[in-house]
Amino acid sequence: MLMLNHFELSPFNYPLIRVAIIDDHKVVAEGFERLINDSENMRVIGNAYSVAGCLEMLETTHPDVLLLDINLPDGNGIRLCAEIKAKYPQIKILMLTSYNEMFTINNAFEAGADGYILKNSMSEEVLEGIKTVVSGKRFLCEEVGVTLSDNKSHSLELTRREIELLQLIAEGLTLPQLAEKMCLGIETIRSYRKNLNVKLGVHNTAQLLQKTKKLNLL
Repeated sequence: MLMLNHFELSPFNYPLIRVAIIDDHKVVAEGFERLINDSENMRVIGNAYSVAGCLEMLETTHPDVLLLDINLPDGNGIRLCAEIKAKYPQIKILMLTSYNEMFTINNAFEAGADGYILKNSMSEEVLEGIKTVVSGKRFLCEEVGVTLSDNKSHSLELTRREIELLQLIAEGLTLPQLAEKMCLGIETIRSYRKNLNVKLGVHNTAQLLQKTKKLNLL
């Protein structure tokens, strides 16, 4: 990976914006890396594909902006955002994710995120988001802005299957029992659980049930 001096200038004599990308899908990360490196004044100086990899990278690499996915194989990107902000407050964090639920967006900003953008956003929005957070302003892609406008009541939307899963978890069923009861594979149940944890901003079953009770979801 190309390492850039903090004061290095682009060919257009603009200060280079140093970007790092944290996403567990290598193809996705490479696509955004090409987009950024093709811009006039941005360069990707680091990549990581997990929470552990990100924290290790930040020990030696110092980006101006971190593009951070929420769903990582070894943890939650929102929780990682809060950890990074506590240790490296100068780094701007732009959440780059597929989650467009009100509750998740709010959790990200409560964790210290500087911006929020969806992976299906236009290329121009991604570059604009990076420039905006570097300037010290908050950035929302257009689709997320619509979500916030349409959900002023801060409602949390769960699918029918997610509600069914919550009910069964509350009954104390084990993972194999959940899979059998819902006629789904164990990996599918794990995926549903992970999505529930992200939406509710929790990290384990006890927190999940506590949050469920607090929000009167069942």
